[in-house]
Amino acid sequence: MTYLNDTAATSAALVGASAPAFARHPGYQRMFREDALSLGVFLPLRFYRGEMGVLAGQAELVSLLDRVGFAAVWVRDVPLFDPHFGDAGQLFDPFTYLAFLAAQTDRIALATGSAIFSLRHPIDLAKSATTIDQLSAGRLVMGIASGDRPVEFPAYGLDHAQRGERFADAVSYVRELMQPGAANISSRLGSARGVELLPKPVAGAVPLLVTGTSRQTLQWVAEHADGWLTYPDATHHAAGPKRLAEKIRAWRALIPDGGFRPHVTNEWLDLVDDPNHPRTPINGGYTLRTGRNGLIDLLGEWQRAGVNHAALGIQFSARPAAEVLQELSEYVLPLFPSHATPAVATPRW
Repeated sequence: MTYLNDTAATSAALVGASAPAFARHPGYQRMFREDALSLGVFLPLRFYRGEMGVLAGQAELVSLLDRVGFAAVWVRDVPLFDPHFGDAGQLFDPFTYLAFLAAQTDRIALATGSAIFSLRHPIDLAKSATTIDQLSAGRLVMGIASGDRPVEFPAYGLDHAQRGERFADAVSYVRELMQPGAANISSRLGSARGVELLPKPVAGAVPLLVTGTSRQTLQWVAEHADGWLTYPDATHHAAGPKRLAEKIRAWRALIPDGGFRPHVTNEWLDLVDDPNHPRTPINGGYTLRTGRNGLIDLLGEWQRAGVNHAALGIQFSARPAAEVLQELSEYVLPLFPSHATPAVATPRW
């Protein structure tokens, strides 16, 4: 199997208020530029159906994604499998698995989609995040969420109805822990004084991309998120991206300083081998069956809508994962290349 060479493209530095915060963050810079769209891949490449063996060889394919130039690889945070929900996620603990993948990749951003901030304690979230950020030389980008699986909250001894408040408190707590020096925190989730979280992030911060509204107002998301991750609306016709564009514009209009903040969306694909197969919704509209030309059209519509990164899941594709990724790398990735990243002098731990 022959893969393309790296397709990373040089681009002008980000402008706006978010640029100084993440100008030296390799993961953020690889994924995001204003008015441009990059590509990532969601894991697992195949869904769990009762056998762990379905994940065999996945890390090798992730290493190939890194080498051919994809912008990001995404992992989900599903602590407990609920058979009634019907989706076990990517099985491995997201932070442990990202550390494993960090050791086998060099440039690809490592993204959570999304870490459940309402379930986990902020100290544990911050410790895991900064550890992976250091181990990967600053490649961690965190999609974060309040949680959508009610069964998990009583298992943690938490009230599902309070997940919005816990989410907002956790975001503040995590950010304070990552600041230089000793912590001085008083929160409903705990207090910390005279102690310091180590290690600190490579570039001074880890980007936090809020998923949906996570039980907050759109104004809150505009004021507190480093980026926004939302569902795409309909993807089988042009009206969906147009509605998505309206939503993105409404959010960006609320950003206090008017600076650039990236938008991310995703789609589950059944990429068929006929390149001209029309965009067709399946699985109740949760999956898009299409050929590569239909996908290219959709990605162009998303870019014009203001989307800056598309995370593609191929779990529902009938074709072998390696074959789908090969086609994406040859025909789609060159049209939506990843971006150049700053050099970071970090030891090989």
